[in-house]
Amino acid sequence: MKHLIILGDGMADWAVPSLGNKTLLQYAHTPCMDMLARMGRTGMLKTVADGFHPGSEVANMSVMGYDLPTVYEGRGVLEAASIGVDLEPDDMAMRCNLVCIEGDTLKNHSAGHITTEEADELIRALEERLGSDRIHFYTGVQYRHLLVVKGGNKHVACVPPHDIPLQPFRPNLVKALVPEAQETADLLNGLIMASQDLLASHPLNLKRMSEGKDPANSIWPWSPGYRPKMEPLANKYPSIRKGSVITAVDLIRGIGRYAGLRCIDVEGATGLYTTNYEGKAQAAIDALKTDDFVYLHIEASDEAGHEGDVDLKLKTIEYLDQRAVKPIWEAVKDWDEPVAIAVLPDHPTPCELRTHTAEPIPFLIYYPGIEPDAVQAYDEVSCREGGYGMLEKDEFMNLFMNS
Repeated sequence: MKHLIILGDGMADWAVPSLGNKTLLQYAHTPCMDMLARMGRTGMLKTVADGFHPGSEVANMSVMGYDLPTVYEGRGVLEAASIGVDLEPDDMAMRCNLVCIEGDTLKNHSAGHITTEEADELIRALEERLGSDRIHFYTGVQYRHLLVVKGGNKHVACVPPHDIPLQPFRPNLVKALVPEAQETADLLNGLIMASQDLLASHPLNLKRMSEGKDPANSIWPWSPGYRPKMEPLANKYPSIRKGSVITAVDLIRGIGRYAGLRCIDVEGATGLYTTNYEGKAQAAIDALKTDDFVYLHIEASDEAGHEGDVDLKLKTIEYLDQRAVKPIWEAVKDWDEPVAIAVLPDHPTPCELRTHTAEPIPFLIYYPGIEPDAVQAYDEVSCREGGYGMLEKDEFMNLFMNS
């Protein structure tokens, strides 16, 4: 049996008063996911282990069954892997957002969803002016980039920028957690302030402002770590002789590389609601013809949650159902070699909060011959009554891969 995980990033949410106190999954029209829930079995999964921040790297590694206390080293190292940056043992890698600062306020974490082409120009300027033998900036995707500090001490407190929209940025600057990390904290804060001096007058930002767009006028480094000790999934799940990951997000691509999965690029995959759903679905179908395991990651719902846009998030959920899950189901349902399908988010991104939370998420599993439970719809409320109950750690992945 082949195995496909379809992950709608940040898809889970809270009850919304304007939707009759339903969650977005309850309110959205998702006939295909509801059908799979009726024909399959459902449950809830705790993807954020106690003591961990509910980041996408934490949650996706948890979905894949990794033991977070053993392997977690932040998201910077994963994004380094995704863009081919080899880390030395003393290299500290960090996610480096391009953000928009307005006055003393962090207006948004994405610099108004700056394009990769625009961002590359700014990252190159940062590397030229602020880079050194010890400090290097690397271009990633859109607002998500990489900072590597040789000899950096990872024991610093860095606030994810998507956790503090419209809040003063200065109280949220980097803080040392141990005395030995004070030099690293001072270095990073110095880079933040120097980046603001450099980027404020950059021609690209002046052009963006003239067009009514947010400028990318500061860096925001966070999630530090060193090269992780992650084993390929095949070491734990021998049935994965060949596997792949499909995503528009560097972070997930990096997890995939450490997990021993090949990364499949899809033209028009943006990580936003405009992403090429059909292309990603077709890529998953094609990959399943040769691979044993496919991890299809779709980012759009998470971005809509960070924007606090209920209508847009509803649209992304319905697009996932009709433009990804449905065509995949229709393509594989009659294959001679059956395909086990799991659908789930990694974490909630409530529109009300505009950031991630750590509540358990709903999941469904379907494969031919599975004994259905009594659940009739796929959402946060229905799946609490699911036959699998509440799972945590590697229980979901073990259960799914042994189906």
